[in-house]
Amino acid sequence: MSNFALIGAAGFVAPRHMKAIKETGHSLVAALDPSDSIGIIDSYFPGSDFFTEFERFDRHIEKLRREKSDSRVDYVSIASPNYLHDAHIRFALRVGADAICEKPLVLNPWNIDALRALESEFNRRVYTILQLRLHPAIRALRDRIAAAPPASPLEVELTQVSPRGRWYAYSWKGQEAKSGGIITNIGIHFFDMLLWIFGPAAGFEIVERMPDRAAGLLHLRHANVRWTLSLRFQDLPASCAAGGKAFRRLTVGGKAIEFEAGFADLHTACYAEILAGRGFGLDEALPSVDLAYRLRTEKMGVRS
Repeated sequence: MSNFALIGAAGFVAPRHMKAIKETGHSLVAALDPSDSIGIIDSYFPGSDFFTEFERFDRHIEKLRREKSDSRVDYVSIASPNYLHDAHIRFALRVGADAICEKPLVLNPWNIDALRALESEFNRRVYTILQLRLHPAIRALRDRIAAAPPASPLEVELTQVSPRGRWYAYSWKGQEAKSGGIITNIGIHFFDMLLWIFGPAAGFEIVERMPDRAAGLLHLRHANVRWTLSLRFQDLPASCAAGGKAFRRLTVGGKAIEFEAGFADLHTACYAEILAGRGFGLDEALPSVDLAYRLRTEKMGVRS
C-alpha cells in the first residue's frame, strides 16, 4: 500500500482524488489547504493529518521521510490553484515522492523543461490527470481514426459551456495570471483530447477571446476543429439552463460523439494507470500546455 499526501484538499476537484486514492486501496496520510472547510475528508480518510499552513505541512512530510519509513509519502497529489502547480510539483520531488498533478500541469511550456531536469535529479516522476484519454468513447474514436486515417481533414465541432456565477471573476480562477484563463483552465483537457485523437496542430485561428468566452479554429493533422468555450449561463441550451448544468458536445463529420456519461470514475482510472506505471507524464502534457499558451497569448488571427 502506498502513502499519499494531498495539496489543495478543500478544492472542487479534491474529492475525486480522495476517492481515487481510496478506491485503488491506498492511504492518505496528510492533507493541506488554507481553508479548513474540509469535512468531505471524513468520507474517505478521517485519520489523515491536516494542515492549513504549508510550512507545517512541509515539516510533517519531511519528518515522515526521515523518521518513519512505513509512513513516508510515496505520492503527492496536487489539486491547488493552477499557478502553484509548478512549485508544489517541485516540493513533491524534493521530499522523494512522485507528483500527481491536476490539469493544467503548468501554465507555461518552458516550465516542463525545468521539471524534466528535476525528475532526473531526484529520480522521481511527474504525472498529470488527462482523464479524457481513458474515456471509452474517446478511446474508441481515437482507435477508429488511427486504424483508418481520413484522406482529408474531418470537420469537428467542440462546445463546452461551464456556467459560472459572479464569484468566478473574483476568485483565482478568474485571474488569467493565476489560472491561465478560460482557454487553459477550462479548455486544457479538451485541447489535449483533440490533439491526442486528431494529431498535432498545423495552425489555428482565434475568433473570440474574452474572460468568459473564447472560440476559434484548430487545424490538426486529421481534423479542422471549430471550438467554443464559455462560462455564460445564456450559452446553455434550454435542456441544461434550468439547473445551470454544464454542457459539452463533440461532433465529428456532423455525428455526435456521446461522452457525457462515465466522468465520475475517470480519476480512479488515471490513478490505477499511474500506480501500474502507465500514467501520463511530462511528454504527454506538453502539447496541450503549449497549444493553450499560444492560444491565450498570441494575437488574434491565423497562426501556423
